[in-house]
Amino acid sequence: MKSMLSQISGKGLQAGIGAAILVLAVFTYPRWWPTASAWIDHTLSSHREAPDESTSPAPSNTTGASAAPVSIELSAQARNNLGLTDAYLRPLEATTYRRSLMVPAVIASRPGRSEILVASPLNGIVTHVHAVTGEAVMPGDLLFEVRLTYEDLVETQTLYLQSLSELIVEEREITRLEEATRSGAISGKSLLDRRYAKEKLEALLRSQREALRLHGLSDRQIDNIGIDGKLMRDLQVVAPNIDEHSEDEELRLSQKPMRQVAFNSGIRMVSRQPVSQHPLIIEDLRVSKGEAVVAGAKLCSLSDYTDLFIEGKAFEQDAEAINHALEQGWTVEGVLQSSNGLQIIGGLKLAFVNNSIDDISRTLSFFVELPNSVVRDETNSAGQRHIAWQYRVGQRLQVRVPVEEWENQIVVPVEAVVQDGADWIVFQRNGKSFRRVPVHVRHRDQTSAVIANDGSIFPGEVIALKAAHQILMAIKNQSGAGADPHAGHSH
Repeated sequence: MKSMLSQISGKGLQAGIGAAILVLAVFTYPRWWPTASAWIDHTLSSHREAPDESTSPAPSNTTGASAAPVSIELSAQARNNLGLTDAYLRPLEATTYRRSLMVPAVIASRPGRSEILVASPLNGIVTHVHAVTGEAVMPGDLLFEVRLTYEDLVETQTLYLQSLSELIVEEREITRLEEATRSGAISGKSLLDRRYAKEKLEALLRSQREALRLHGLSDRQIDNIGIDGKLMRDLQVVAPNIDEHSEDEELRLSQKPMRQVAFNSGIRMVSRQPVSQHPLIIEDLRVSKGEAVVAGAKLCSLSDYTDLFIEGKAFEQDAEAINHALEQGWTVEGVLQSSNGLQIIGGLKLAFVNNSIDDISRTLSFFVELPNSVVRDETNSAGQRHIAWQYRVGQRLQVRVPVEEWENQIVVPVEAVVQDGADWIVFQRNGKSFRRVPVHVRHRDQTSAVIANDGSIFPGEVIALKAAHQILMAIKNQSGAGADPHAGHSH
């Protein structure tokens, strides 16, 4: 009995001690639990990461990111595949860079210069059309032949011929009367009357000659009417020369019908004054053979695309920067998107800036001179010449207008730098190897990147001026880490 009581008291004591410990643990939980929890997590983590000798793989030679290679050796074939020719492996130079403003623009014609209207100077009927839409002609080339039906011109020529005939008769009569007066057969009064009549005819002829000049005939043509006794009845319309003009320029009139020629005979009328060598394109042919035309009627239009404008559309807040570039005499660049990528048109001159802002678009127009050139010049089997110009009216592009200059900068193509995390990288050449060099990129646009001349790389060193993204991926693949194909690219 006594032993049973001792056992019961021992168990009660243990239960009491356990209950006391439990109460104490509950009240002191914030003090001991964080340390115990950290110790438990550490013990379990160490147990999970402990290698199992029976299943552990062979030691790997792959190093961590800290030991990743910083250079790569490229074979000649690899360099050719990346396009790293000698042109893209040349020493760097410190130069002056102009930070630019990109402005949308469109190629436009030059008002009063690019388009020429050809009109009929007199009434008539078109007897022959030598022009073909899209054909290239030169100043002085024959375009149309017109049979004149202009009543005033025909009547003036007729009266002029009639007056000339009457003058000839009067001169003969005066000669006869002078002989008769000397012999005493008639009195001198008749001779005097004839001389007065001759003076009247001469005055009438002078007025008629002036009237013919007003119609466009030259003195030579008027004299030919009197010599040949025939009216000018055929008008030849030729391509004008926009750069040359003479006050003695005459209508191309003939007294005899033109010899009928083939449609593509390529007749060229030789002008008396020097002609421009700019080819003209027949754009809008308005008449056909046999059609009656009146004075001033449009026959066709010619286009001269030798010199064009680039019309830029800038925002109002950019006006000060554009005017500053104009004052400094800085040239601008055109950036044209083509099938071969971006095409840079450099060395362009700012012509002028508009003095008004468009009410609807709220943009400021400025104009840049754009010299053009012929890229294709062919003559087909029919004898028609067709040419194609490098730049076309209506073509869209961008204009790069400089706003400030930075001196002593290293400027490289934008393909020469690549972003890797927080670093911008270029690849310096050392023999066949290319070593990555972190640099500070001050500015970057569509075509160029400006690297600060701070000692990271120096002028005279050779770097890869393209394919930096591909070289970075090759280095990462060499290190065993998967390369991000979009690294260094913005989409």
